[in-house]
Amino acid sequence: MRSIRIFRHYMRLPLLILAGIEGLVFATCFHASLHLRWWSIGAEVPADIAGVSLYSVVLAVVFVLSMGAMGLYEASFREGWWGSLLRIVLAVLLGAVALAVLSFSFPHIELWRSILALTVVLSITAVIALRLLSYVIKPGIFKRRVLVLGAGPLAEAVMAANPRGLDIVGLVPLQAEAAEQDVPGCIPYDRPLLRIITETQADELVVAVKDRRGKLPIEELLDCRMAGIEVLEPQGFFEREMGVVKLDLLNPSWLMLSDGFRHGAMTMLLKRLFDVLVSVVFLVLLWPVMLITALAIAVESRFRHPVFYRQTRIGENGLPFDVVKFRSMRVDAEADGRPRWATKNDSRITRVGRFIRKTRIDELPQIFNVLKGEMSFVGPRPERPEFVATLARKYDYYAARHRVKPGLTGWAQLCYPYGSSEEDALRKLEYDLYYVKNYSIFLDLLILIETVEVVVFGKGAV
Repeated sequence: MRSIRIFRHYMRLPLLILAGIEGLVFATCFHASLHLRWWSIGAEVPADIAGVSLYSVVLAVVFVLSMGAMGLYEASFREGWWGSLLRIVLAVLLGAVALAVLSFSFPHIELWRSILALTVVLSITAVIALRLLSYVIKPGIFKRRVLVLGAGPLAEAVMAANPRGLDIVGLVPLQAEAAEQDVPGCIPYDRPLLRIITETQADELVVAVKDRRGKLPIEELLDCRMAGIEVLEPQGFFEREMGVVKLDLLNPSWLMLSDGFRHGAMTMLLKRLFDVLVSVVFLVLLWPVMLITALAIAVESRFRHPVFYRQTRIGENGLPFDVVKFRSMRVDAEADGRPRWATKNDSRITRVGRFIRKTRIDELPQIFNVLKGEMSFVGPRPERPEFVATLARKYDYYAARHRVKPGLTGWAQLCYPYGSSEEDALRKLEYDLYYVKNYSIFLDLLILIETVEVVVFGKGAV
């Protein structure tokens, strides 16, 4: 099963097809609900066909985006089937709320609440039935079958990298690595490579050989390419499947010669307009939440301590700025002047602070940093100068994350738990490099949609 690139970000083709099919299902459920409701009262369906059709398209798009926001277009279901069913219900209900607001844009169409409610019920039933049917007919319908060439730590890392439900069909060690053929899933290299691929029904081959000089079966690899089999190197495999740029495989020539890093003036202008638009929308929608949060923090401290917390962070091009957040820790959290990483169950976090960190409400005042141009809505997390200085001395390429503005949310924040150590910062750097390399407005939109999943399910917060 192939992936395709949309604005330099990889998307699984079967899941895009699934999104399209489910969009048609949502539109069909709406038309069915409309006709059922008018039939139940013995009346004719309104004749505004163009308006109804337009609304059905809008409804389908909103529901598909809601499904994406709940993580339902990922190849692996992290919480199993019951978790997936819960996400489907939440996604459709979230879409229904958005549609209830959007319905004011279609005043000429008689869209009763009963029609929307019936659409929700039919949509949930139809989508659950569709997914159950596809799973029963072919459990691995959304999985890509991958064969690994090579043995050793690199091949084992590829074998272990299964974040999106890949089906790793086996590992083929080279003749020089025959001594390591006791690796689980090992397939003897005793026949042509193309024949092994045919027998295992693999869709692609990952060449996981670190020292390739004089070892690769070049002619057989060319035969595989001629037969339509995709051949990948490990760095490209990890970039596509895990959304990371692996530091232990990174070299300057790959960075210089691979595609990406397209940060032209027009791209940056569009990103700035996008930031301002999203920030204004969030301020309009969330100011009551921010007001209640400020009041809760003030009450907890008996109006003796500040509601907001300012801290110096490193921004674009390594320039410092003051980030603004709701205060979630005690005012004496760093009374000795030593900067510390926030950790899980940190005793310095207040009761209100624990909730607002879990729901990411503490980050909302950073919207003003975005409006000032110090941050972007989406980008790498801004770190403190003390941590940046230490990490930049120890690790190559760390400064590369400062080529773009830091963000209120970002790819690393979505894909990796809250960082509480230098090792965590290093792992998050791999995701930040992926974002810097593959940035697009599309990727920003995707991150914003998936951030809803993080907030609803409380992932990655401390």
